[in-house]
Amino acid sequence: MVGGKLALTSGRDGLLVRVDPERSAELLKKPGARQAVMGERDMGPSWLTVDAAAVDTGEALADWIDLALDYNSLLTHRP
Repeated sequence: MVGGKLALTSGRDGLLVRVDPERSAELLKKPGARQAVMGERDMGPSWLTVDAAAVDTGEALADWIDLALDYNSLLTHRP
């Protein structure tokens, strides 16, 4: 949580990560990344799911955490 808003979480499918929607297309090209879906509904461009196998190293996990924290920190500073 950042500023009371979910930034990322882990689950059985891997990570659910909130990212800058303007970077979604770029980030979807990263290994294991796909558009997040809840049930059968697309969660929108700010939400990506990253397969657990794609974050099996500390560096890969840290990269996604940094992306989430960077974007979500910006949201908490907007008026």
